[in-house]
Amino acid sequence: IDCGKQMSIEECCKDGRDRGIDNQDCTALPLISESTTCRIVQEQCCATVLEDTICTNGINMAKDQGGCDTQFPGSTCETKTAKVCVSVREYCAQECVGNGTCACFKGYKLKPDGKNCEDINECLLGASNCRGGERCINTLGSFRCQREVSCGTGYELTDSNNCKDIEECESGTHNCAPDFMCQNTQGSFRCRPKNQCGDGYIQDALGSCIDINECLAQTGPCHPGQSCMNTVGSFTCQRNSVNCGRGYHLNDNGNRCVDIDECKGPDGACAGHGCINLVGSFRCECKTGFIFNSISRVCEDINECRHYPGRLCAHKCENAVGSYKCSCTQGFKLASDGRNCDDLNECESSPCSQECANVYGSYQCYCRRGYQLSDRDGINCEDIDECALPTGGHICSYRCHNTPGSFHCNCPATGYTLAANGRSCQDVDECVTGTHTCSETESCFNVQGGFRCLSFECPPNYRRAGENRARVERSDTVRCVKSCQPNDISCVLDPVHSVSHTVISMPTFREFTRPEEIVFLRTMSLAHSSPHISSDIVFDILEGNVQNSFDIVKRQEHGIIVGVVRQVKPLIGPLNMVLKLAMNYVTSGVVSHRNIVSVHIFVSEFWF
Repeated sequence: IDCGKQMSIEECCKDGRDRGIDNQDCTALPLISESTTCRIVQEQCCATVLEDTICTNGINMAKDQGGCDTQFPGSTCETKTAKVCVSVREYCAQECVGNGTCACFKGYKLKPDGKNCEDINECLLGASNCRGGERCINTLGSFRCQREVSCGTGYELTDSNNCKDIEECESGTHNCAPDFMCQNTQGSFRCRPKNQCGDGYIQDALGSCIDINECLAQTGPCHPGQSCMNTVGSFTCQRNSVNCGRGYHLNDNGNRCVDIDECKGPDGACAGHGCINLVGSFRCECKTGFIFNSISRVCEDINECRHYPGRLCAHKCENAVGSYKCSCTQGFKLASDGRNCDDLNECESSPCSQECANVYGSYQCYCRRGYQLSDRDGINCEDIDECALPTGGHICSYRCHNTPGSFHCNCPATGYTLAANGRSCQDVDECVTGTHTCSETESCFNVQGGFRCLSFECPPNYRRAGENRARVERSDTVRCVKSCQPNDISCVLDPVHSVSHTVISMPTFREFTRPEEIVFLRTMSLAHSSPHISSDIVFDILEGNVQNSFDIVKRQEHGIIVGVVRQVKPLIGPLNMVLKLAMNYVTSGVVSHRNIVSVHIFVSEFWF
């Protein structure tokens, strides 16, 4: 069995079918997996194929021979594995006995129809012989017992469904080190050292021999009056000698303890401080700034800063051996009394790159106009790039150029001039200054950033109107009215009464958020006409509405109907276009006459 291979249900069933085709014993198939499910599927698929084969052979034989009562030596009928009884073209599922009576194999029972067999579930009938701790699993024509609880670590399941101890030492599956030998136990094993330690040693978990300190035993190995000395693997006993206490030592004869004069010598026991000898001890008279420690018996420095916090120095107190000294925080200097602190004027040393202001305990650097203090050191002044500020795009109308401590604005090379405020760009009216290039027959029209030379002629059958006041706001207008020749019927019937030309100049809107009203078409029609006359005015865009960027809405102003041309989508210049508009006068649902207005629109590439 390949324990490392995971068999699928399909693979287990295929193996069972192949073995059934070979007529193998389905109850004793070789196992291909440790999986219980795989074993069951393997047996059932084998039994199914074998049963189909048996039935097919029996049916064919019954049909060919007409019955199974004739003996066929060596045939499947003879072995009662494929007998089929035929009576009135009917046959048995498994075998027949005497005169067409059907019978079933062991583990099957006859169905009520008297000819087909069905499996007996021995597990439900309690007819199995499974032991305690085993579970009955029904199979076709039989059953099998399966252990419910696994054997656990150190045991393996035998073919008889029993748990057997695994011999790790024999199989070599133990992990004992080379210096250890394996000893099997039930369900496990033990590693025991090959080498044994002698007396005076103890063996650790790694098999090493460690010396035993016999002197640490509760009952010492030596007699009273003797001292125990541990040795490697053993110990020795030595007779006790005279031990003098602290402050005493043995006399020259070695039989008596006498006082030690700790104060003898150039420095004595007090290391330069006053020393007084005592019987078996001594005492130090410490200098100023020290205190005697009765435990360690030395003069220790007094930390005045800790004993008198906030009372010795105005700012910081630093302890010194036998004394202390005061110091000041940054921005202050020590006063003449050595305790207080005076403000230090840092500006005297010119720490700032431009301007310095002294403050109590510190100083503050600041910069001249057009500069800002560095975030890195707070000392140096850096140029402010006004053009890069969040509002830099609005400092200048066109372009901004940064300079040290300042900035300046530029305008486009032609068509504009810098305003007096040094920031805005003003359009140059070439038509007023006379810098245009229009001929005498052309009229000059100023646009933002330039000019246009215009010449509008009235179409045939039209003449220029005498009035100069434009009816379209914010523009110059040429208006041609219909003037028909006598007896020109087509001219008279033409509904177009007037053709007008108007010119407007617009910037490229940098922020286009809502419709922009650009042209107002005023009519002479009152908003509330006579109730007896059904009249209306319909505004329409006939040509030139690029990408549906414009629309016309009708509204009332001072009681007069007005058509408002709106820009509803952003347009990026430079761009020129002609918007042809119609004002349709409708009476009783019929257009009585129409006025045409051509709006010449020049969109500048700039937003000013």
